Amino acid sequence: MTSRCVIPECKQKRLLPAYLAVSALAVLIAAADGAAARSGPGERPIESIQSRSAGEPTMAIVSLRSQRITVYDSRGWILRAPVSSGTKGRETPAGIFSVIQKVEEHYSNLYDDAFMPHMQRITWSGIALHGGVLPGRPASHGCIRLPFDFAERLFGATAMGMRVIVAPGDVAPVEIAHPLLFQAKPGAAALAAARTAEAQEAAKNAVKVRLAAVTASREATRATAPVRTAENLKLKAEAQLAAAETALGSAVSAETKEQAEGAKVQAAARLAELQAQWDAAKADLQLKLDAVTSAREAAAAAETERAAAAEAARQVARELLPVSVLISRKTQRLYVRQAFEPVFESPVTIADPDRPIGTHVFTAIERTTDDANLRWSVVSLRGGGAPGDTAESKDRARGSSGRDIEPVPTDPGSAKAALDRIAIPQDALNRIAGIAPRSSLIVTDEALSSETGKGTEFVVLLSGEPQGGIKRRRRSPGSDFRYAYPRSQPFGRSPFGSSFFTW
Repeated sequence: MTSRCVIPECKQKRLLPAYLAVSALAVLIAAADGAAARSGPGERPIESIQSRSAGEPTMAIVSLRSQRITVYDSRGWILRAPVSSGTKGRETPAGIFSVIQKVEEHYSNLYDDAFMPHMQRITWSGIALHGGVLPGRPASHGCIRLPFDFAERLFGATAMGMRVIVAPGDVAPVEIAHPLLFQAKPGAAALAAARTAEAQEAAKNAVKVRLAAVTASREATRATAPVRTAENLKLKAEAQLAAAETALGSAVSAETKEQAEGAKVQAAARLAELQAQWDAAKADLQLKLDAVTSAREAAAAAETERAAAAEAARQVARELLPVSVLISRKTQRLYVRQAFEPVFESPVTIADPDRPIGTHVFTAIERTTDDANLRWSVVSLRGGGAPGDTAESKDRARGSSGRDIEPVPTDPGSAKAALDRIAIPQDALNRIAGIAPRSSLIVTDEALSSETGKGTEFVVLLSGEPQGGIKRRRRSPGSDFRYAYPRSQPFGRSPFGSSFFTW
């Protein structure tokens, strides 16, 4: 006979081994998922430069072939980490992008509410950098997954507008000099500092004058009390004088007339005294009211001056914001954007226009010792920077994934050759605002992508590379885009710490 335990305490004892087994399995799965989230099988760990202090990131280059991101400041690379890009049919598009939105806690409304922490958007159609699980191969729906801790670190270091280059191979920027590369207007920084100081001084003066107007108004208010008091006393004295005159007119005896005459004289004297007080109080009040009028006019003038000085400072500061210039061989035009807004466009002349010119991203990385001169770097993709293809193709022939190969420096010769073919009209050069660090010049065979629009810098897609991850998405304007919405609690996550979904 087989006995069965139906007592609850006994049942709990029988199920305890099963509970322990399930708990152990959960711990193992969570540990495996945590490891995958940080480096993934066969992936390199996150690297950071140790030989110097890191500066502000100026660009990030994502290598699709190496499945790696490298972040650069003005002196070289500062951070590296593995990534997981889009799978076949949903490939992350190669091209030139910028960070156009940052959301610390983000959930996708395209892919089952998937959690995308520390999201940095690079297109309004939904391509972004964000923390995610890295299986050691392309696995997303077009986004660029980063290790979770790296995504958090990068999120805190980057600024809106930072250039993000998604390259087929792994290329590195090199320093370059060329007459066509723009320079800052001489004295621009000093002018901005002067305008800022003027705006600050005008703001202080406006506050001072406004307080003076308030004080004058308060004093005028106080001055009305003596006027009212003197007026009330004067009215009472007038009534007393009228009463004395009435008494004098009705007096019969000489004694009564004498008394009434004395009262009238006293009332008249008192009235004259109070009239003088009233006139003096009114004169003092008028002076104070005139002072209020003058103070208010001065305050209005100071406010106008403050607003003008603030606007002048903003205008100069705007001119020091990074400027993006794009020259397209396909359209034979030059485009200028600043602070995510179009400024103007102009035709350009490109010698031998039917011959490819490549795609090159020139970046003003920092000022030199004086106020005007800037250093420039360049990253070339494919036609302009193909020297990396040779090394990487040899690596692929040996069967390596290329993850351990250092980025191939851009060939400055091909970039200079591209600039040599370009002639920019002088009026366009005159209209380009003063160049500041992080400004850029993009020279490309491609036309502007339709992703370039409201709330973006230039977006260029390499036409010879797969674009499945972006072609499947519908673009929405920046102002109406509802792809990002924070939540207090992450939905759609497994009890073991990883998401149920891929994205």
